[in-house]
Amino acid sequence: MGAAVAIDGFGPGAQIPLQGSGGVTGATNALASAAYRDSPLKTIQDADNDLYKTTVKGGRWEKLFRPDLGEAFSRAVQVRMLGGGRKALIQSFGAEPQPVVEHCLAATHIRRQRDVRLTVVTVVCGVLFLPGLLLWLGVIQLRRVAAGSENRRTSAIGTALLWAAGIFAALVLLRLPYDGLLPNYLRAMIVAPVIGWFLASRICLKAAVDLRERWTGLLSGGGVGAQIPKSVPQDPDEKSAEELRLNLEKLSAEQQSNIVFYAGSKGILGLGTRWGSWTLAEELVPLPGREIHDFRAWDVVRKIHDQLTLLERGSLKTGFPKPTVKHWIVAAVGEGADEVSRPEGDDIVHYQVKPHEIQRICNNQQFGAGNRHYLGVQFTLWDGNLVLTMMVTVTSLHHTLRIEVTGHALGPVHGLFTAKPKGKSKEVAKTVRFWETREIQQPLLDTDDIVRLAVRAPLTWYPPVLEFLGGKMVLPEPFGLRHVWAGPLWKNRFMADDAIRMATPVLRAVHTAAIKVLEEHNVDTERFTGRSLVLSGGIQEPGPKKADVYDA
Repeated sequence: MGAAVAIDGFGPGAQIPLQGSGGVTGATNALASAAYRDSPLKTIQDADNDLYKTTVKGGRWEKLFRPDLGEAFSRAVQVRMLGGGRKALIQSFGAEPQPVVEHCLAATHIRRQRDVRLTVVTVVCGVLFLPGLLLWLGVIQLRRVAAGSENRRTSAIGTALLWAAGIFAALVLLRLPYDGLLPNYLRAMIVAPVIGWFLASRICLKAAVDLRERWTGLLSGGGVGAQIPKSVPQDPDEKSAEELRLNLEKLSAEQQSNIVFYAGSKGILGLGTRWGSWTLAEELVPLPGREIHDFRAWDVVRKIHDQLTLLERGSLKTGFPKPTVKHWIVAAVGEGADEVSRPEGDDIVHYQVKPHEIQRICNNQQFGAGNRHYLGVQFTLWDGNLVLTMMVTVTSLHHTLRIEVTGHALGPVHGLFTAKPKGKSKEVAKTVRFWETREIQQPLLDTDDIVRLAVRAPLTWYPPVLEFLGGKMVLPEPFGLRHVWAGPLWKNRFMADDAIRMATPVLRAVHTAAIKVLEEHNVDTERFTGRSLVLSGGIQEPGPKKADVYDA
């Protein structure tokens, strides 16, 4: 990556992430809650939208080694956002990526503590009595296959198999002679895996309850912090902690980058698709008897910038939110590009294009190849679930000044991430009134879950093997935590209203500032004022369109 992050002194303890800045706590916590979820991995595909698809790859022994959603999500996010040699990331507008990554690290730490205990139980009660462990695993696997069958006869065979295994175990315990090493080992071979299963169930249940409490706490607004031991180095010898600290700083620096990417019909990555466009383009004509004072596009942009910062100051106290006004450099990438690369050079520091380079691009790179300058005004609403951005670009070609305002909208985080944990239950027929049903609660973890976690535990220290055996999740590219799981905006009436209402004051502020600059430089503004009134009338009833898709 191009930007280097300065190394400061060593801190006394763990850093506390500053969550909630800019009203983005809700979206951030919703995404972070995925790290603690125990849902099936394939449910992540329910959150896919039309532009980005998550891939779930199966493993060689998927039924026994499969990961759940939280395990796969935490692993995928850590590798993608903190891994060595990672590709550039797309900014997560409306959310903070660092707290999400920290929660993934915290969830991984909880699971590794669980897996250490499970590994000890597996070695003592399983590996030392391997024949018995394999016997029980075979019975459980056959029962799982039989239980999943729609054939009632096959399902009954699975239940009978479990009973037969229990009777066989009882015969081994009671009928074998009590003297001798081999008979006693055979008894222990049958009993030890059962004891191990009981101990493993206690360990797994404790961890599952802890993970679900954190999941609930994040979605309830309880401010659950990510607990990452040794996240800040205490001395220079702690290389892993120092590397983690630097990677998190790079992640935050990239989030603040003023470089964004345009990808065809996908729009500007991270900002959502463009839903509206309004253009004011007229010829520059001097006032009668005067000459136009020379000015450049940057002079107009600077005046528009000052006017947009005053949007929250209105005649009516309506609670209009304070906007974020920022200069953006937009680089074009292919619509099907699976990665982006951030520009590097002397004019870029900490992923930020320097002000003098921004001004040069604004004035010079208006036609032909090269990056473009846009002035963006952004509103983060609905606790980070709605991000509205208006992009302003000013170009001057020959005697024509063109001021274009485009609206971009990023919808809410998909509902999958805002769902709180539910207890496992199923409906059964009542004993007497058999035509009626009742709901009964099931254990949080069943036998299959405990066996799966116990078998996975010794391999969690080398994830590639575990992914080969159980499968993994592959994130969509170009990847950014926020935009790849954004749900539809226009199906929510209030959010759609906010987007449409926001366009009018922004457009009028842009036109007012531009016309004022023209008047100061002896430009006849009659045509500009007339065209501005037409656009102002047309925006009274704007409707969302696919402005990034040209019908040509």
